[in-house]
Amino acid sequence: MGDIDAVRMDDDERDEFLGRSGTGVISLATAGDEPPHSVPVSYGYDPMESVLYFRLSVGPDRTKGELDDREATFVTYGEDDGRWRSVVASGRLVSTTDESVAEETIQGLERTGRIPIVDVFGEPTSEVTFAFYRLDPDRITTRVERPMDP
Repeated sequence: MGDIDAVRMDDDERDEFLGRSGTGVISLATAGDEPPHSVPVSYGYDPMESVLYFRLSVGPDRTKGELDDREATFVTYGEDDGRWRSVVASGRLVSTTDESVAEETIQGLERTGRIPIVDVFGEPTSEVTFAFYRLDPDRITTRVERPMDP
């Protein structure tokens, strides 16, 4: 892979890539020296606000802990036209049930199209309690594999 360099996607490429919705990994900040709590998630993306939405499992049986206003980093990647792409977004999670974001959230969720349901719970998803959260990124970085020279 020495001939292939990673380069950044422009905003339109990033929005197109994220706009497909899909899956990735969210890593949640933890206390002290503990490693981040990382879990696979599905997401939707609102290109007008550059905001990511997640359907996260919640409740006393979950090991993530409190989610509202928690620092998080989300990573997604995939191949498109024979080139690998990735996006890393970091910021804080915001509960979409908060009155101050409720109307904005409804509009944003409508722009995402859909958030896929991914079953990684070991129990029927009908028995899992979910809540919607959004990540207002402080930082978004992108990478796209440069095409190889002929």
